Amino acid sequence: MNDTLLTALALIPALVIAIVFHEVAHGWTALLLGDPTAKERKRLSLNPIRHVDPVGTLIVPGLLMLSGLPAFGWAKPVPVIKQRLNNPRFGMMAVAAAGPATNLVLATLGAIVLGLVARAIQSEPGAVASFTIAALYLFIALNIFLALFNLLPIPPFDGSHIVEGLLPERAARVYDKLRPLGFPLMFLLLLVLPWLFPGLGIVERVVMPPVEWAQASFMALATWVAGG
Repeated sequence: MNDTLLTALALIPALVIAIVFHEVAHGWTALLLGDPTAKERKRLSLNPIRHVDPVGTLIVPGLLMLSGLPAFGWAKPVPVIKQRLNNPRFGMMAVAAAGPATNLVLATLGAIVLGLVARAIQSEPGAVASFTIAALYLFIALNIFLALFNLLPIPPFDGSHIVEGLLPERAARVYDKLRPLGFPLMFLLLLVLPWLFPGLGIVERVVMPPVEWAQASFMALATWVAGG
């Protein structure tokens, strides 16, 4: 079995779990804060079919990662109606933060499982154990990256809702007008400009340093669980 196939076997389940739990967290938080829209539209399910966008969840991030580029993707957005939240301004911030927070919880669980697997292996790991360790490492790295990447203050990322909630109301209204330009702006900043000017990579310069720091912290947790 070649390396590309093994990477895909580890990557696809990790992507689906990370993105589905991320989206469901948005919906559950919205429900707790007064907006039942996601529940009404049956989007609180962990069934991937209800959330996965074939292009955004699988094809785009898969191709980017297999090409050695920073991977990002998206799912079908969980519907949230701001006006139905008990406190719309705070509510949207909390709903937005729930997705990245859930990815960090998943990364924590992944690190604990990785530590337990490492502890259980007393000798040189076999093929299955080696694949399991590699898959867990990828799962942890992917969840950390998605959490921090989604905190970028660019519409439609979660960070944009948090920034909007922190801004004064007049500035927030101006900032909100950027939302229709969100996807074109995202592709311009994250793909087009870095391609034209390699030194301007937002992902490499802004996202990756905290991602690498977080990965080291989660690996330290795994090492501690393993008894190292």
